Amino acid sequence: MRPRAGVSALAARPLPTRPLALGEGRVAAAVIGDVVLERGGVLRDVVIAYRHDGAPPPAPQVVVVHALTGSADAAGDWWEPLIGRGRALDTGRIGVLCSNLLGGRYGSTGPTSIDPRTGRPHAEAFPAVTVRDQARVIWRLLDVLGIARLDLVVGGSLGGMVALEVALERPSRVRAAMPIAAPAATGAMAIAWDHVQLALIRRLGVEGMALARQLAMITYRSDADLDGRFGRTQEDGGRFAVSSYLDHQGRKLVERFDPQTYEVLAGTMDTHDVGRGRGGTGAALRRLALAGTRLAGIGIEGDILYGPPQVRELVRVARAAGVRARYRHIRSTKGHDAFLVEWDQLERILRQALGGGAGPRG
Repeated sequence: MRPRAGVSALAARPLPTRPLALGEGRVAAAVIGDVVLERGGVLRDVVIAYRHDGAPPPAPQVVVVHALTGSADAAGDWWEPLIGRGRALDTGRIGVLCSNLLGGRYGSTGPTSIDPRTGRPHAEAFPAVTVRDQARVIWRLLDVLGIARLDLVVGGSLGGMVALEVALERPSRVRAAMPIAAPAATGAMAIAWDHVQLALIRRLGVEGMALARQLAMITYRSDADLDGRFGRTQEDGGRFAVSSYLDHQGRKLVERFDPQTYEVLAGTMDTHDVGRGRGGTGAALRRLALAGTRLAGIGIEGDILYGPPQVRELVRVARAAGVRARYRHIRSTKGHDAFLVEWDQLERILRQALGGGAGPRG
């Protein structure tokens, strides 16, 4: 992801920890209390940063979930072209909520936040969290804010994984779920890439995070994108332009992120498996069918991280479980990160989801 400069400023300033009135369109934070984690342990006095734009209930409510290094500021930053009056997520008639995920960098309880037991940042002592933990925390935040039902929950990559779990935690409260570039379970190839990234961070710290980001950026792009933008172009001195690009991406992340948070969130993605503890993927998705929750799985052409075959398989299993599910395809040369740039296609998909759910079966 590529948040603008405002996100760095968000990380640097304390956020008010009282729930704001819904629809104020600025980032604040809510204390949601103690959180019991799926893998054991308790986080005390958890704070979650959030932003809500648009109309409060009983107007339809949408939850947008960010990807790996994102923030709560979807409407003012990374999904700004899609959120606002007259846009796909039309805040003139619906409410849109985005929160910084548990374990995140931008206002929520995570490695850089203060541990109330010690008065110091959690840092390396921050416990492992799962995608399911993050989804449950979103519901805790919704409870605090008085939002009982969702018209749509949507996100890309890690955000798509969390969106699936939000729907599965309380399927009767969610009309439609839209995971973008996200599978039913993280596969071996993605876990392998994460393994190398995490090893770099653990061995080299900040320098390792910069290298991990470079590796990640390769998986976020497609061959067509990198070849079209850089090819074999060389700079003065014979350095390949694509190498300079990757170095630049690593430096940018170092300026706004930290190794412990990256490690926690990348590790979280490896835990993703909707069928875990639910009798398998089909049995888990049957919960959506019984509640009448619709599913739109969005695949991205050229995505080498969580590509169309994985999303199509999610939709296939959902249909077999009785879910009203549909596969949609984003055509792009940008690869995995297309969910952050292909605004026209995303607008059409979101408008259809809000107008008629995931669409007809078949």
